[in-house]
Amino acid sequence: MTLLHIWDKLARPDPKYLKTIGAGRLRGKSDINPQWRYMAMTEQFGPCGVGWKFTIDKLWTEKGDGAEVFAFALVSVYIKTGPDWSEPIPGVGGHKLVESEAKGPHNNDECFKMAVTDALSTALKMLGVAAEIYLGNWDGAKYANQQPPADRSSFGGSKPVPPKFSWTTASSAERKDYVLAKIDEAVRHPDSVQGLNKIHEISSKLKGDEMANADMEKVADALLAAEKQLQKQGEI
Repeated sequence: MTLLHIWDKLARPDPKYLKTIGAGRLRGKSDINPQWRYMAMTEQFGPCGVGWKFTIDKLWTEKGDGAEVFAFALVSVYIKTGPDWSEPIPGVGGHKLVESEAKGPHNNDECFKMAVTDALSTALKMLGVAAEIYLGNWDGAKYANQQPPADRSSFGGSKPVPPKFSWTTASSAERKDYVLAKIDEAVRHPDSVQGLNKIHEISSKLKGDEMANADMEKVADALLAAEKQLQKQGEI
């Protein structure tokens, strides 16, 4: 696993969710169906509100030329990493609330919704969502490299597949990270009952002398938080 493993999984939209923009300043560029972004985030992190979420932090307007008025939105995206939420990933987006047309000013009653959608796309870029499009690797018909992105340790090089994890030879910190990853997988399981069963299975296999006290405490806290979360999901 590399630091780009999430980025690579989110980077390439299915071409059926892409549409070439036919007019305006962005003519020839690709428009990405916003719903694909949310589907990609759900596939990677779980349902919105459970594995990832966002807040609308600010909505405001600014005067443009003539009668035009712009609306803007500031959002923050959060992803679940184990039992904890990430730091906020901010994004700003905007759209015209009042637009000058030949017949006079036109008011857009969906403007703030469109501004929020634009802001979300900005924030999600930081996670690599649709990165291949923004990097210019889509020519309107195919990707520059038809093969999915490989695991990379940096932009310029490749990294060999890491060896299979061995509990026997792993350090305390490596064991902790491995168990936390398994807990995270259980929390993201679409069936909360099965997820809870996996948490109980993980808990039953752990022995107190297999990790340092500090690492074991982190695992115990994560198990407790995961159990509570899955029990709560099962009540919905």
